[in-house]
Amino acid sequence: MSGTPTPAPLPPSVGIGWRHPHYAELLELRPALDFIEVHSENFFAPGGAALAVLREGRERYPVSLHGVGLSLGSAAGIDPWHLDQLARLVHTIDPVRVSDHASFARGPSVHVADLLPVPMSHAALDAMCANVCRVQDRLRRPIAVENLSAYVQWRDAEMDEPTFLNTLAQRTGCQLLVDVNNIYVNALNAQLRGEAHDPLGDCRRWLDAIAPDHVAEMHLAGHVHCGDIVIDDHGSRVVDAVWSLYRHAVQRFGTVPTLIEWDTDVPGLDVLLSEASRARAAAQQALAPQEMAA
Repeated sequence: MSGTPTPAPLPPSVGIGWRHPHYAELLELRPALDFIEVHSENFFAPGGAALAVLREGRERYPVSLHGVGLSLGSAAGIDPWHLDQLARLVHTIDPVRVSDHASFARGPSVHVADLLPVPMSHAALDAMCANVCRVQDRLRRPIAVENLSAYVQWRDAEMDEPTFLNTLAQRTGCQLLVDVNNIYVNALNAQLRGEAHDPLGDCRRWLDAIAPDHVAEMHLAGHVHCGDIVIDDHGSRVVDAVWSLYRHAVQRFGTVPTLIEWDTDVPGLDVLLSEASRARAAAQQALAPQEMAA
């Protein structure tokens, strides 16, 4: 068959969450990773041992900063102190990506230690757009906003979550961080509430509704069943159903940088590296039919 050959897809970019138990080991072994990701708030203190370690990690790997405290959905706006610290860290580290969650965690006089869902309403969308724009203006770069694993729901939604997130990206120029495990956890909890009967199908439809051009990163993690609720605890290996959804997501979004998250009951570094290897293999498997068709 004549004509210009179709370029091969880019190889998948895979990283792991770099947590305290693995600081020294990762710096010593320097495993083959495309990037590492840290929680921004752990490095807000000026100077000190933590920032020194992060600087050393940045010399060896691209670093993605993932936050949990911006409270992008807060009607009270962005905490100026928090934004100041993040801006300083971004200037110091020059990360490849900066991300936080589509959630709220603060009011006018209180900050809760949790990621709470925002109502899928036009008013909530307006508030989040304003907050995202403020953050991006200060950081002078787009940020990525992550979909949430939510254990409570607001009544009378005016739009679904993919519409909310797509519109947020369109209006602000932000990117999206698609957490595949969060989508599945929400679908399982909807099933437990009697609101859904096809969790995998619902997740695939969710992924298909997200505009590919907006997606800058994907997350993979484990979860735990607690009887009447499923918790996104980031404390175990990725389950087979989430791997299946990840392959679907790769076919939809391409080889978007992918992170293995593991934040509780953190295992040895070798376990995280094996999960990263599995993510590479899953992405390559997902792209193989496209290569053959081309």
